[in-house]
Amino acid sequence: MKKFVLIVAGGLGIRMKADIPKQFLLLAGEPILMHTIRAFFQATPDITAVVVLPFNQTDHWRKLCEDYSFTYPHRITRGGKTRFQSVKNGLAMIRDEGLIAVHDGIRPLVDNQLIINAFEVAEKQGNAIPSIGVSSSVRIISGHTNRPADRKQFGLIQTPQVFHSSILQNAYRQVDREEFTDDATVVEASGHRIHLIEGDPSNIKITTAIDLQLAEVFLRKNANQGLGYLDNK
Repeated sequence: MKKFVLIVAGGLGIRMKADIPKQFLLLAGEPILMHTIRAFFQATPDITAVVVLPFNQTDHWRKLCEDYSFTYPHRITRGGKTRFQSVKNGLAMIRDEGLIAVHDGIRPLVDNQLIINAFEVAEKQGNAIPSIGVSSSVRIISGHTNRPADRKQFGLIQTPQVFHSSILQNAYRQVDREEFTDDATVVEASGHRIHLIEGDPSNIKITTAIDLQLAEVFLRKNANQGLGYLDNK
């Protein structure tokens, strides 16, 4: 089956408190988003990539690609006011049948094997959603009261989330809702069972300055182990 990746990078990065969107901040010498795009081509060289950017940042991104000699092929579209709308805009760029991975532009450390596994499971099961266990204690907070919860009953959801294209395209014909926090919730609301796969604790989402520092540590460690994540070619 044809493979596509829809990389959602339409946010403005308010929590990062930076002058530019966080997906353009430098990580190991180049913008975060370039690491993210490269990861999918390293895992699946024949993949088709679509990148969703803030509505006023497309020219800036093209200039960054020129400045950093970033030549991995990808199509660009503009994001919407919500993540739901941004994904919907990206899906409009994909017309062929196949498997579509939706991935956060600010998860640059996604592992090759996680990408490959997600595509393989989704091809058989219809979808594949990475999840990792909760290691900290958990409490349920309700107003001014709180109570403990069994952390074994919870999972932290990651991307890439991979779906048969027909399933995902049909799910995004729904009206946007507040509870649609990721693609799995959208697809589940359209009547499909969600299939969880093992995620990766290092597949962090960079939303704060501390996350960016952690990502640098992971990248340096991988480079020292010969995994090649700092290869900018």
